[in-house]
Amino acid sequence: MISFMISLVALVLGYLVYGAVVERVMRPDDRETPAVRMADGVDYVVLPTWKVFMIQFLNIAGTGPIFGAIMGMWFGPASYLWIVLGCIFAGAVHDFMSGMLSLRNDGANLPTLIGKYLGGGTRNVMLVFTVLLLLMVGAVFVYSPALILAGMWGNPLMWIIIIFAYYVIATLLPIDKIIGRIYPLFAVALLVMAAGLLVGLLIKMPHLPELWNMGDMSQWTANQVIDGKDTLGVAAFLNKNPIFPCMFITIACGAISGFHATQSPLMARCLKSERLARPVFYGAMITEGIVALIWATVSSYFFYYGGWKEVVDPEAVNDFMAQVQLSDGKTLTQYFTAPQVVNLVCSSWLGLVGGTLAVLGVVAAPITSGDTAFRSARLIIAEALHFEQKSMTRRLTISVPLFAASLLLLIWQMENPDGFNVLWQYFGWFNQALSVFTLWMITVYLAHNRKPYIITLIPALLMTTVCVTFLVVSPQAFGLKELLPWAVIAVIAIAVVWFALWLHKDRTTSKL
Repeated sequence: MISFMISLVALVLGYLVYGAVVERVMRPDDRETPAVRMADGVDYVVLPTWKVFMIQFLNIAGTGPIFGAIMGMWFGPASYLWIVLGCIFAGAVHDFMSGMLSLRNDGANLPTLIGKYLGGGTRNVMLVFTVLLLLMVGAVFVYSPALILAGMWGNPLMWIIIIFAYYVIATLLPIDKIIGRIYPLFAVALLVMAAGLLVGLLIKMPHLPELWNMGDMSQWTANQVIDGKDTLGVAAFLNKNPIFPCMFITIACGAISGFHATQSPLMARCLKSERLARPVFYGAMITEGIVALIWATVSSYFFYYGGWKEVVDPEAVNDFMAQVQLSDGKTLTQYFTAPQVVNLVCSSWLGLVGGTLAVLGVVAAPITSGDTAFRSARLIIAEALHFEQKSMTRRLTISVPLFAASLLLLIWQMENPDGFNVLWQYFGWFNQALSVFTLWMITVYLAHNRKPYIITLIPALLMTTVCVTFLVVSPQAFGLKELLPWAVIAVIAIAVVWFALWLHKDRTTSKL
């Protein structure tokens, strides 16, 4: 596990070194924060720093660094590079800068910030775009935990009603009443689970694919060909999902995620000092990257090392081997879903405690991401309509239509046989597309203020290319692959020319 250990050290060094560089760009000082200057007892509330960090970590984590990392490792050890480099140079910068800009603009939400730096037209587009993403987060993160809980007790409809009832309460009540109290506990559970898995990996020390094996995974794939049948299924998966750009969409929250920029303003309204921005925003993203690395390595152990045979009973091994030889038999990557990998590994390695933590990780994480998604949507719409949110009546005025729209989306998802997969694909693309707008907004801000905008310009160009390329080469691309080179070149050229013209215009205006 040399690549894994190097990656862990790199993330820590990234926070200490590059995090300090990025912090110096913004120069946090002792000015009053929105939580102090605009305290309203509902959304603008000063919270202890450790609570703000835990809430930020859980808000941005969800199931992203778990499910995304497990599926991302199917792309091989290249996922280590994306998690480490993406987290340090893109994701953590994205989260820190969006949080700092919110702090400097009275705790403003993302569409408001985009409107200020990219124009009113872009703000209106992003207002709709962001609310749609947050509604999808709410719908996606209701159904999956409801199904898991129904497998333990009850039925999906009962759990959907319970989860939605919690969403209503958490969205409407002041942030320190529920979110401020239970989120830190769930965050601790996620971190303890990750630490336990890290210890398990260090004890087992499995022989896993390393970075220098990229491009030649035959050593691991050949061992899993039985009677001419590829039981692993990675080769077939890669044929349909090329590493670029699919890996960059699959591993989102563990590297960079536009959803994070909708969450940073929530905590910008709870910080008592700007000097806490780096540990809270940059630090939470690095912590999420560490969790993603651990789960990616667990996935590598499970699929490439054959660890699945160690965590299931012999009957389950026989069942898989019997069905894999059938004409419609499933490979390992199709047979075991990400939630199953979490439950099997945690229960086997960590026992009863691990099983409990697995439930908290797989169920509580998406639920807590869903409720803050609705809270963010409420605040974004309120800010756009200039609705104060201190009174319950005003909060209900915005929240009721939001929940109604999400319920309709959820009903469509349940009625459509492939609804969840379709919604998840749209969610993944919308999520990364939002990071594109956020990075360009930050780049414009840095250029306007004569700051080193290169730190976000390069990630902005990368994620722009990723999102455009995914539309062309994804399985739903409708045969547009031949347009890929021209589409990528066109988008990059437009982005660069637009930014150059804006920069020239800004400097000309300054001289005048």
